[in-house]
Order: sequence, then structure tokens, then C-alpha cells
Amino acid sequence: MTANWQAGNAAEDTTETRGWLVGHFIDPSEGVRSQQDVEVKWFTHPAGDKRVEWTSDDQRTTLVLLVQGNFRVDTTEGNTTMSRPGDYVMWGAGIDHSWEALAESTVMTVRWPSQG
Repeated sequence: MTANWQAGNAAEDTTETRGWLVGHFIDPSEGVRSQQDVEVKWFTHPAGDKRVEWTSDDQRTTLVLLVQGNFRVDTTEGNTTMSRPGDYVMWGAGIDHSWEALAESTVMTVRWPSQG
């Protein structure tokens, strides 16, 4: 690994960061994965895993992309159940959300900008 180039496996490289692969919270020693502009998460949720409380964010845009499984996202603007690889949901600043894995599901989440 060099500061500006890295290759690896998202599932393996994120075990210590709750699935987060890229973002401001990644230690700068991880090189290019430490970013201020974007956050990327790769996570496999077991069936029944859920966040029932609403999570709000007044500053960022979020994209959740289904890799495999059956995953539901509820927002204050609407809800969707993603069941086909490539299904996604996206929302802007000020939208609250919660989610549930209806079956084991791998999702990729992208948020921008990256901020604490």
C-alpha cells in the first residue's frame, strides 16, 4: 500500500470500522481510504438486523445500493424494499431514515461529504 493507491477486500478491510471503507474517520495511516469528501460502507447484514430508531442528517446526501439480499429502507419521505441486485435508494440532507434486513443482505452505502 502507498498513500495514493490501495487494493483489498471491502469485507475484510472494514472489520474494525463497522463496515466503513472510506471516510474522514479512517486513520490517515490507511492512506487513500482516509477522505474528507466521501464515505463508503460495505456491510453484510444478517436477516432481522435493523435500526428501528430514526437517524437524521442535516448535512449529507446518502445512496444505499443493494448488492444481494432483501433490504428495506424507510425515510420521512417514503420507503422502499430492495430485492434485486442494483436496487437503490437515495436521499438528501434533512431526511431521516431507518432500515431492516428482511433477509441476509449486502449493501453498499455512499455518503457525501464526509464529516463528523
